[in-house]
Amino acid sequence: MSTFHLIAPSGYCINQHAAALGVERLTSQGHQVNNQHVITRRHERFAGHDKERLADINALAQLPGDNIIVMPVRGGYGVSRLLADIDWQALVARQQHQPLLICGHSDFTAIQLGLLAYGKVITFSGPMLAGNFGAETLDTFTAEHFWRAISNETFTIEWDGEGPQCDVAGTVWGGNLAMLTSLIGTPWLPSIPGGILVVEDINEHPYRVERMLLQLLHSGILAQQRALILGSFSLAQPNDYDAGYNLNKMIDYLRAQLTIPVVSGLAFGHEPQTVTLPLGAHARLQHAEKTQLTLTGHPTILR
Repeated sequence: MSTFHLIAPSGYCINQHAAALGVERLTSQGHQVNNQHVITRRHERFAGHDKERLADINALAQLPGDNIIVMPVRGGYGVSRLLADIDWQALVARQQHQPLLICGHSDFTAIQLGLLAYGKVITFSGPMLAGNFGAETLDTFTAEHFWRAISNETFTIEWDGEGPQCDVAGTVWGGNLAMLTSLIGTPWLPSIPGGILVVEDINEHPYRVERMLLQLLHSGILAQQRALILGSFSLAQPNDYDAGYNLNKMIDYLRAQLTIPVVSGLAFGHEPQTVTLPLGAHARLQHAEKTQLTLTGHPTILR
């Protein structure tokens, strides 16, 4: 069984029932869940004062023990306030000496990308406590893919993707699209030439998704990649004003602007069903009748 260490670097967990259910579900499976006091902590819209949330992150460098899964309670907004004061060197040193298995998504993407930028630290983009493990019904797909990713030195994700045939390899990276684009021009965005970029988002109209992807294109980031994988874009519904413009039309337009393959349809992001990806690991993307993404080189739970 594993030890989960909770952190709360972003928004206050308004759904306290979900967080409590997540803890109950994990403990009933035999896991230990530490640092639970962060679940109820609150200051304004945040999960505590900036100094408290920053302390959650910096304390990871001295966290005793091994085989620990670090997981945020939820996302929201708040990490951007902390980036300049995170002790990146200490966190990188800890990961090189005694790796923590760090997993989260959404707002947490900024910390994950910062760790990649400062020390090529691999973390997992995957489920969090309240939204996933605390769902009224635990999604078996999400749970299975989480444990598969953190337990196997090599694993493969397969789905019915859409896009041109391709067979490329490189470093997989990305996460939440809005957080990624917010880091352009900062020290916390890693340079990943020859990468396989995977992005997702929630509550962003298709034109906003397009605008962010064009920002990645115009800044030269997409030109450095070997492929772009599109995950889920939850609640991205068009309206009457769009007159037929929608997410699929946006993807068609994007493909016309790029010379790299764009493969869509991956269950990755804010939906109940999501895969878990080791950001910074080596990946091979193969797309023909089916799509396969094979990942290796990431830390795993010690059995």
